[in-house]
Amino acid sequence: MNTVMTAAHQAALSVIEAAEKQLASRKPELLPLFRQCYLNTLQTTVNVLADDTTFVITGDIPAMWLRDSTAQIRPYLPLAKTDDAVRQIIAGLIRRQARYLLLDPYANAFNQEANGNGHQSDKTTMSPWIWERKYELDSLCYPVQLLAQYYDLTGDAGIFDEQIHRMLQLVVATMLTEQHHDDRSPYSFERHDVVQSDTLPYAGHGTRTNFTGMVWSGFRPSDDACKFGYLVPANMFAVVILGRVVEFATDIYHDAVLASTAKKLREDIQFGIQTYAVVNHPRYGRMYAYETDGYGNDNLMDDANVPSLLSLPYLGYCAPDDPLYVNTRAFILSADNPYYFSGQYARGIGSPHTPHGYIWPIGLTMQGLTSTSADEQASLIDMLVATTAGTNFMHESFHPDDPAQFTRSWFAWANSLFSTFILKWLET
Repeated sequence: MNTVMTAAHQAALSVIEAAEKQLASRKPELLPLFRQCYLNTLQTTVNVLADDTTFVITGDIPAMWLRDSTAQIRPYLPLAKTDDAVRQIIAGLIRRQARYLLLDPYANAFNQEANGNGHQSDKTTMSPWIWERKYELDSLCYPVQLLAQYYDLTGDAGIFDEQIHRMLQLVVATMLTEQHHDDRSPYSFERHDVVQSDTLPYAGHGTRTNFTGMVWSGFRPSDDACKFGYLVPANMFAVVILGRVVEFATDIYHDAVLASTAKKLREDIQFGIQTYAVVNHPRYGRMYAYETDGYGNDNLMDDANVPSLLSLPYLGYCAPDDPLYVNTRAFILSADNPYYFSGQYARGIGSPHTPHGYIWPIGLTMQGLTSTSADEQASLIDMLVATTAGTNFMHESFHPDDPAQFTRSWFAWANSLFSTFILKWLET
């Protein structure tokens, strides 16, 4: 462990020590879980490179996802306010994310070097730097979110160099192109001899969409193909981060063109969401669809992967008591959501990405992070404690009647999100 990582580890231990004092009297069974999960990303997935950038693998896959790396590092963000080592690690991750986006804004996962690892046989525009090139709208959003949260906490304006400026310009330009995917997009993706959710139909261009103002996405944050091209929670995430792009363009870069373009794009997306993504459900009333195509076809579901409809307050799109969100949440946390499952040890949201009936700790954790009920949060913590199969780690998913049946023993995003939930819970 190098000097920077050693110092960051010490800073993380100070958080654990403070949390453990509270947990000892409040919920001692959380002590080993919190310690292991909070340290997991820092101890096992972070690599500070010689060029002062930071490479963060997702866990048991040796590649860096733009989404996962942002979510994994999030519990350490408060430390960046006072700790130079943590600040260096996070600033390095921001710089590497910007470099990757400038390399290819349509890729979701990258190699540390141009080594040709990953899915090089996919029918799309690959390069040796790219592990996987599934275009996911949230992959454009997460780096901007990390940039904004880092700046808010540290006030470090030095992060806003010309590379970050070009990244912001490219994020907006790519979204503008994908507003008109069928007519203007250069992107296509096919993977042969796989399940349908791992590739796109119609020669890799996806199902047809009507112009709505929203931005098309080929894949969900689960890396599964979208059923309909407008992934609503990802567009809501885009609304949030485009507001920050406007701010940075105006206050930092004095780039009137970027500011006005991002502002207009944000307004278009928001109009599209409210016009095309709101449905009238016979049981839950007005609520959000998970996906739509602008032609009147909607997909009513939610997936545990974030951005999700459940995560909207966490993303900053709406308040927890927003009426549309309240109705949507009631649907999500019911058997009417085809990916809501129940069993002896837990009940919560899963995903078509994993075996049918399996629940995701990320879904349980996000339910807790967006809950306004202390009783609901306590119940969710009990479920999370009871379903680690004795490992004291969160997994990708587990069988609610037998948590020893789980997927991915090393999934750092789930551990980091759980840590964030516990730290927030301790503040109440």
